[in-house]
Amino acid sequence: MPVTEMGFASEDLTPSIGTRIDADRETLLSGKYGKELRALLQKRGVLIFPQVGLSPDEQVKFTETLGTLAYDYNGYSMGGKPQAIGKISLDETVSPTARQLRNSLLWHLDGTTSETPILASILTAVQLAPEGGDTEWASTYAAYEALSEEDKRAIEGLRVVHSALQLQRNLNPELSYEQFKGARAAPSRSQPLVWEHSDGRKSLVVGATAGYVEGMAHDDSLDLLVRLRDWATQPQFVYHHSWQVGDMAVWDNTGTLHRALPYDPMCGRLMHRSMLAGEEPIG
Repeated sequence: MPVTEMGFASEDLTPSIGTRIDADRETLLSGKYGKELRALLQKRGVLIFPQVGLSPDEQVKFTETLGTLAYDYNGYSMGGKPQAIGKISLDETVSPTARQLRNSLLWHLDGTTSETPILASILTAVQLAPEGGDTEWASTYAAYEALSEEDKRAIEGLRVVHSALQLQRNLNPELSYEQFKGARAAPSRSQPLVWEHSDGRKSLVVGATAGYVEGMAHDDSLDLLVRLRDWATQPQFVYHHSWQVGDMAVWDNTGTLHRALPYDPMCGRLMHRSMLAGEEPIG
């Protein structure tokens, strides 16, 4: 996509996932190429805008050039209003959602306990961790396509229960009973293991929220879910990003898994997140 034709330049970062976009702030905020960027996001899973350095207000404006702004996981202001920009930090003095964000170190997609997960997330690097804190994304489209025909037939029609309880047990296998009851009371939802999208493509719905496969023996269920998670997060399906201050990443939450690599919660690492509202239920 030469600049002379599209107003921005692009370069694929891996064969399966990830594209670098070089465009100036004015171009991005104009919304002129929102449709083209949406199409590229759907095709490539992750778009990286190196050191574009959008302010929070500019990030919101850019997000709205791609779709409908969502407020699902960003917490509330002091006045009780949902926030368009969430502060992504593991420091509880910085982010009201810091405790829940511990789950971000596990492979996951957002919204598996919702009927319609968010479409995409937009993340801007404000302050970096001295060590760690890189982000990885895995294409669940590419992972599904690379399965053998035998595996595709074997998992067709299977459903998996996703839950907040499973997330909490990943972080603390020995929850107290009170903690267990609280986590169990949180939402859970049965979802198809294979998401057939409206455009006909298929992706895997796996990751840290996946508790068990319905109708399958416990150990066999775990065997399948762990195997598919490891399959989907092989290096050939993954893009690994080492952040620079001002970098912005946009990813298709419906066709990728993501995780942050471990870092010191008190190191000051801070990201600004906005989101696009979901447009398609999993099934």
